[in-house]
Amino acid sequence: MYTRFKRILDISAATILLLFLFPLFIIIAVLILFDSGSPVIYIQKRLGKDGRPFDFYKFRSMYQNSENVGSKQYSSKNDPRVTGMGRLLRRTSLDELPQLWNILKGDMSFIGPRPVLPYHPWKYDDYSEEEKKRFYVLPGITGLAQVKGRRSLTWKERIRYDIKYIDSLSFKNDIMIILKTIRVIMSNEGNYNTGRTDEK
Repeated sequence: MYTRFKRILDISAATILLLFLFPLFIIIAVLILFDSGSPVIYIQKRLGKDGRPFDFYKFRSMYQNSENVGSKQYSSKNDPRVTGMGRLLRRTSLDELPQLWNILKGDMSFIGPRPVLPYHPWKYDDYSEEEKKRFYVLPGITGLAQVKGRRSLTWKERIRYDIKYIDSLSFKNDIMIILKTIRVIMSNEGNYNTGRTDEK
């Protein structure tokens, strides 16, 4: 029952935020163009509900073709592949704003397990049946794992928090995660480690 209500909240909030933040989208796009050219939006395949792939949107924060340089899917604090504007976007999490469109499309929710790459940390079929529970709901812009340690957690720890979130899904818990996400973003805690799976 709550999942239906949650979807209505997601659509309503995403619509309002997209309309309200449209000028900011334009400003960010222009700054990216001046800083490192096009494209402005980075599109990457991620796994969504039931393990289905979807196009995941972010403001581009790395130089083009960075998947062929360095640690590929891994990003560290001083990663030279990150653009000047990209550092600001990542530090403030503004690079995540285009995922509001993912929410409207039905690919994502505001709260849920972060969507993973189709091949990292594992292919979908390589997750255990217990671990596949993280795919029972729409992935989120933020989630319990993000407020419990973000990228400082191991993948096993992240998945345990994802499953814990799903097992205790409620409006109260979602509000708690949103409030804690604001604190995490402002403090920038847990934002980098050697195991970050991110834009390539």
